[in-house]
Amino acid sequence: MKTIAVILSGCGNRDGSELQETLSLLLAIDRHNLKYQCFAPQGQLAVVSYTDNDGETGEQRDIFAEAARIARGDIRPLDQYRASDYDALALPGGMGAARNLSTYAFDGPDMTVLPEVERAILDTHTAGKPVMAMCIAPMVLAKVLGPVGVKLTLGGSCAASNVAVRLGANHEECGPTDVCVDSRNKVLTTPAYMVGTHISQIFDGAANMVDRLVEWL
Repeated sequence: MKTIAVILSGCGNRDGSELQETLSLLLAIDRHNLKYQCFAPQGQLAVVSYTDNDGETGEQRDIFAEAARIARGDIRPLDQYRASDYDALALPGGMGAARNLSTYAFDGPDMTVLPEVERAILDTHTAGKPVMAMCIAPMVLAKVLGPVGVKLTLGGSCAASNVAVRLGANHEECGPTDVCVDSRNKVLTTPAYMVGTHISQIFDGAANMVDRLVEWL
């Protein structure tokens, strides 16, 4: 059975993996009778308040432990990921992609990407296997795969899409259920909550993305 590796970045849209996007992605994978295996890096994340707009709470939590909540405990450290063991790689959205997997939220175009995240993406790409990303997570792909001219979407024209272009990516404007297809690099992206407003749109976007993935497997 084909297996998709999914990189999580915590738990929750403000400081980790966006739950509705992640669950829509996992369900879409499962409905195609594919398996998934969740991974996450280990390290500290700064907790952001979910009940007000006061920003960081001052609390620190472990990225891996938080991501394990979504995966129901079935999760592996990202440094154990080997591209040869999986058929594709996926990054759901949520600000954890911009805060924990990379420093885009803090450094903009001067962003860096966690070494184990960069390695996972590059190894998968070099192996000729597909990579998928949702919402803000394509910014990570823009940084890592920008030098090869990756085509991706962050929804409409926005600050993030402008940075992605500066990093070498080709940006395609898409609606919430659309999929940007880069056949040359085997990259699939969908905007999700970058432009979506309803959970049904998020699910449809994830389902459409996985539908396209299946054509490549």
